[in-house]
Amino acid sequence: MSNPRFAIGIDLGTTHSALTYIDIAASDGEATVHDLLSIPQLTAPGAVESLALLPSFLYVPHADEMAAGELTLPWSADARHAVGELARSRGATTPIRLVSSAKSWLCHPGVDRRATILPHDAPPEVARVSPLDASIRYLEHLRSAWDHAHPEAPFVEQDVTVTIPASFDPAARELTVEAAKAAGCSSLTLLEEPQAALYSWIEASAASWRKQVKPGDIILVVDVGGGTSDFSLIAVLERDGNLELHRVAVGDHILLGGDNMDLTLAHVVARKLATAGTTLDAWQLRALTYACRSAKERLLGDTAAPAQPIVVPSRGSKLIGGSIRTELTGDEVGATIVDGFFPRVEASARPVSRVRVGLSQLGLPYAQDAAVTRHLAAFLGRQLGAVAELEGFFGDRVGHGVEGASFLHPTAVLFNGGVFKSPLLADRTLATINGWLAAEGAAPARLLSGADLDLAVARGAAYYGYVRHGHGVRIRGGTAFAYYVGVESSMPAVPGIEPPVQALCLAPFGMEEGTEAELPALELGLVIGEPVHFRFFASSVRRHDGVGTLLDAWTSDELQELAPISATLPPEGRSPGEVVPVRLHARVTEAGTLELEAVPRSGGERWKIEFDVRGERPQDAAGG
Repeated sequence: MSNPRFAIGIDLGTTHSALTYIDIAASDGEATVHDLLSIPQLTAPGAVESLALLPSFLYVPHADEMAAGELTLPWSADARHAVGELARSRGATTPIRLVSSAKSWLCHPGVDRRATILPHDAPPEVARVSPLDASIRYLEHLRSAWDHAHPEAPFVEQDVTVTIPASFDPAARELTVEAAKAAGCSSLTLLEEPQAALYSWIEASAASWRKQVKPGDIILVVDVGGGTSDFSLIAVLERDGNLELHRVAVGDHILLGGDNMDLTLAHVVARKLATAGTTLDAWQLRALTYACRSAKERLLGDTAAPAQPIVVPSRGSKLIGGSIRTELTGDEVGATIVDGFFPRVEASARPVSRVRVGLSQLGLPYAQDAAVTRHLAAFLGRQLGAVAELEGFFGDRVGHGVEGASFLHPTAVLFNGGVFKSPLLADRTLATINGWLAAEGAAPARLLSGADLDLAVARGAAYYGYVRHGHGVRIRGGTAFAYYVGVESSMPAVPGIEPPVQALCLAPFGMEEGTEAELPALELGLVIGEPVHFRFFASSVRRHDGVGTLLDAWTSDELQELAPISATLPPEGRSPGEVVPVRLHARVTEAGTLELEAVPRSGGERWKIEFDVRGERPQDAAGG
């Protein structure tokens, strides 16, 4: 795209989505002309209002539930579903028809993300959609809202940046790109949400950000949203007299956020009702979870009331008034959320894994340990050497200065995500981090404040689009992981022993967008015309492995296995089942996705190896 007028930023969130935009031509350097799109959406049957946020919920009504015209939007008169505020409120009373957490399902490698599986526990008569389709519908709503407001500047002609968790694997990134393109994004870039939050902070502070950070600083971004907890580390260094920002580490993909907190509060209230003689069924517990969400937000706010009323729809005829009424108190929220999800722990604390039951219901792979602070301690401990050899970085923090330190010492903290709209949770997290620093003789980390926690990610995404046109300040980083493929050794069959597997580095840590890498010399045999599988690994700590590095052994802290790469490659004139000598070629696209191709020794074929998004897993094998 040659000359888009606007840089559009979209926060495709688990619980809310938002769109902001910068007028590229009207902006100058760090003086940006930035605006928010008010999003028309149904707030009640037949009622349309424009709101700052679009709740990321989709409601699939019964065929006879809505009267003609009650789902009409300014750009559509024949909708069969509701997206946004009406979906959220209607789903609170009829949860079996509500699609929620589509973003979390989109990155779930254990399911077919193209299959119609949502709502995942709905009865057979309820129409279902796929996680991919739900994401497309949210983005289509945003595109339609844009085109309705800006007919002179069609969405398809603008520069669009969509945000994702930093920990999204290649398959989830590919699916996000697919959803965005299906919704009309022709010029698309992906951006990690913690980076977007920092971009937003930079833009909001204008030139003064350079006075708030200095060379040697390490900024810890803690992003706890509706569905995930995301951690990133960004180093500040000086090069040629200018400050530069480099993203040096990201955390694992942790399904732990506001959704978990809402469900926990629902169980607290359910136990209270059970003590009083009222037992809720599964349908009512889901409705109670949505009721607890809004009560939680009020009780954790600045003007927290001592209690909030809770109303649960009745499923029986014996209850007077057709509903169950109780309340959620501030003390209950404090004990459950603050102490349960943000406990004061030592820097040596690590997430607790429990022995799992052999059979379980299919659902999202939530984190087993609900303590965000334990996950954060593990992240900082694992990244102890993240800046040890960063060129141009000179600081007095670990791993570069404090003898005997056990974790990387941040100098500044930036919070993001709706969870931190609560001062209680932000204060507890910062106090815990500073307690760790004090125990190792380090100065406390300072808080980078001033971000709009509802809109920071969308605003940062728009600013990043503006930066890509040659303006403002860019955060360097490239890929957040080094990527590897498993290579099975050639050996005679030995009863009871699996052939050893090596890990071959395909793309190094920090590989920049728009760059390519070809494995030197090493050739592998690729089966043509039949299904093939590759074991696939990622590492956020092995920063020095180059393209072609071959690992004979590794620990679980160094490499994590991801979904496999699978393909049935066309014979292209060869015999099905033929083993063709190939080299693997990796490319990080401008959009931020990873592409792999197999290039034969001779001939002009280039077989693209697609990332598996169907949830198939390879058989367990000894690796490393």
